[in-house]
Amino acid sequence: MNDVGLSARKSDPIARARDVGPAIALVADEIERTQEIPEPVLTAMHQAKLFRMLLPRSVGGDQVEPWVYLRAIEEISRYDGSVGWNTFVANSSSIIAPYIPVEAARTIYGNPRGLISWGPPNHHRAIAAPGGYRITGEWHFSSGYRQANWIGAHAQVVEPDGSLRLNRFGRPTVRTLLMPKEKTVPIHDWNTLGMRGTASEGYAVKDVFVPEEFSGTREDPTLRRDRGPLYAFTTQGLYAVGVSGVALGIARALLDAFIELALEKAPRNLGRLADSPVVQSDLARREADLGAARAYLVEILKEIWEQADDIEPIGSAERARLRLGCTQAIHVAEKTANWVYKAAGTSAIFIGTPFERRFRDMHTLSQQIQAREAHFETVGRVMLNGDPEGTFLG
Repeated sequence: MNDVGLSARKSDPIARARDVGPAIALVADEIERTQEIPEPVLTAMHQAKLFRMLLPRSVGGDQVEPWVYLRAIEEISRYDGSVGWNTFVANSSSIIAPYIPVEAARTIYGNPRGLISWGPPNHHRAIAAPGGYRITGEWHFSSGYRQANWIGAHAQVVEPDGSLRLNRFGRPTVRTLLMPKEKTVPIHDWNTLGMRGTASEGYAVKDVFVPEEFSGTREDPTLRRDRGPLYAFTTQGLYAVGVSGVALGIARALLDAFIELALEKAPRNLGRLADSPVVQSDLARREADLGAARAYLVEILKEIWEQADDIEPIGSAERARLRLGCTQAIHVAEKTANWVYKAAGTSAIFIGTPFERRFRDMHTLSQQIQAREAHFETVGRVMLNGDPEGTFLG
């Protein structure tokens, strides 16, 4: 490969993900067992900037197009779903960077291994104090906590007079407070069916003071410091893109494993699976379904990108389209996993096969909020009635 080709490869996160992929595959069993991404794989991922695809260029990120991000997450997830998941979550967390002062963002991401993890918002509240906030509570489902060195806590804000701080929409604002990891206490509670390697455990904080500059809110895209079409997408929308990438990657790996099996396996009293017209037809349909779901989502992402304003967030109609594309991709991926599991027969039931962990990972992913069947109903309502109240955030 000439210098131009090498330079292009280094600038392409999909190629970088593909380069690191085989090393991830070699330690997949260890990741499942220890719930850690071991060295030197973790260092290789940092060096490939795979945790910084959505981070603004102003603080050392790549700020890539969302369809490129989708394909890179899919590529990583082909090798291990848990690593793909933690990679997308780290990227999702980095979207807080445009909403905090640039000096604070550089404090966090000036470290080449700077990485934020957090659990989703819950009922906890931060107390406004001179120069910042005081926070106490527990958060759970913090994917990538073990790789992170900064932790976020989402909370509503209680003002000195006891009232809740409201955002410009008239609703209680949810603020993200960022603190060094050593100010938190881990809660080892991640004992799940699948996605075990994510170690999406909990953490507790007790009366921690967080300076104002290390806080921000992602709920209003107009507040962001960095402009451009990437950050016109809502955080929730880009989060759904990440989940879609993981689901598509796991499904792709399952299909590939089945093709390899079908070329060798001959069930009792039958010919090779690969010679069965039923298997041939079903495999082709699953391949087409998976490719169509990905292509549909990529098309949506590109069209929204082309229309996105440099400052204003995308509208309800665009958010609804993105939600539909992501939900469809996740559901198609799940159906693909189910078909492979049944078609592989007893070859899929043993621990250590190319099927069982991916099947468990897919069905753990399918329980996450991004995979809800109800998203189809919500999108259909917006398609038919619009969003007159402006409440659909995508």
